[in-house]
Amino acid sequence: MTKTETNRVSLLGLGAMGHALAAAVVAAGHDTTVWNRSEGKAGDLVKQGAVEASSVGAAVRAADVVVVCLFDHESVHEVLDPHAADLAGRVVVNLTTTSPDQSRELTTWAAAAGIRYLDGGIMAVPHMIGKPGSSIFYSGDTAVFEQHRALLDLWGASIFYGEDAGLASLYDIALLAGMYVMWAGFIHGAAMVAPSGMSARDFAKLAAPWQSAMTASFAGLAEVIDSGDYTLKGDDQSLEFSDLTKMVEASRAQGMDPVAVEMVQELMRRQIDAGFGKESVARIYESVRAR
Repeated sequence: MTKTETNRVSLLGLGAMGHALAAAVVAAGHDTTVWNRSEGKAGDLVKQGAVEASSVGAAVRAADVVVVCLFDHESVHEVLDPHAADLAGRVVVNLTTTSPDQSRELTTWAAAAGIRYLDGGIMAVPHMIGKPGSSIFYSGDTAVFEQHRALLDLWGASIFYGEDAGLASLYDIALLAGMYVMWAGFIHGAAMVAPSGMSARDFAKLAAPWQSAMTASFAGLAEVIDSGDYTLKGDDQSLEFSDLTKMVEASRAQGMDPVAVEMVQELMRRQIDAGFGKESVARIYESVRAR
């Protein structure tokens, strides 16, 4: 890769994700400095050409762009606050998982300190960084995103959502919510078939293609939700047809806790009790949406 004006990069935090981010920057030929709170995580990066800083201050002063990948919002402030003066005039790209409001708070803090700030939400696991399928959502300073796009693209597809620094985090967490509910559904199913003698591994062979195929229904559900018209059309399932009572009962009969499907049943029940049982199952959106 040809170097751009993003030549000097420091990465703070060498957990699994931070390490993967740093490795991609080193491999691209940037002057790379790394720092981690605990020692012993930078050895292979140093062998590849990175410099290990003895302190946060040294790492900050060595870079034009400071990439932060720490544990949480509090740890970002713990690490950066004492070095606000040195960070002034530099770029901070925060890839730590934070809430939308925490991302906005960091933007306000950065602006007050004269720091150019970009927030990011990583849609990948460490081994995916720099490979097809990896993407990172960004929001905050548009000029920072455009100026350092070549650096950001080292890690995956870079998608910018505008000046509101909380949007990258919001969209990241919204997608993760879907992932965790999907995992809960798979785990529920694995627990349900276990008494029959089926292993979770064998159940996964059944579940993966089925759940993958079901993602094709997202577009249809989205169309109904965006229209606000939940009357049945085509192959839509009604709330009454989709009622999960039998699923809850079958789960209990297997001796397991049906809490995962009871959550969905409750969202359906709210709409059925309100008189919308003949309408599309997509109407459970009305059970959860912001008012």
